[in-house]
Amino acid sequence: MKSLKFTMLACAVAAVAACSNAKNEGMYGDGSGGYGSGYGNGASGLPSDPHSAAYFQQAVGDRVLFAVDQQSLSDEARATLTAQADWLTKNPDFTAVIEGHADEQGTREYNLALGARRANAVREYLISRGVSGSRLKTVSYGKERPLEICSAESCYAKNRRAVTVLASGLTG
Repeated sequence: MKSLKFTMLACAVAAVAACSNAKNEGMYGDGSGGYGSGYGNGASGLPSDPHSAAYFQQAVGDRVLFAVDQQSLSDEARATLTAQADWLTKNPDFTAVIEGHADEQGTREYNLALGARRANAVREYLISRGVSGSRLKTVSYGKERPLEICSAESCYAKNRRAVTVLASGLTG
């Protein structure tokens, strides 16, 4: 009986460790967490330093929102992305991963595809504003990484987003 309890405890600890590790592995399996989570990704530097990731996140804005089942950019999204492109142009040592997200409505497959279209729309806009495509990667998380969990439009609206997550010195 004692060994059964020990085995169950060991399995529980292993499961928790695996879940914890899976969060850190992200889509790339390299420990980068997908270069960030899109929710409190711990941007480095000081928000007062205009060349820091923290400044980008807080002053420029690291995310844009989308309407239901849409990947088209609103005027507000274009304004944020224009500011992102300007910042990225002035800070060529940074690369970015654009995370596409969706709300919890719809199937997993549909939301992964929608997240990919959203991330690609952002990437294409940044490229059109002069950012080199070689500095930009995309990943879709679909509905897997919500900012808020509830069955209300106020939550859904925050989850329909694309987040530009910066990385320093990662090229290629």
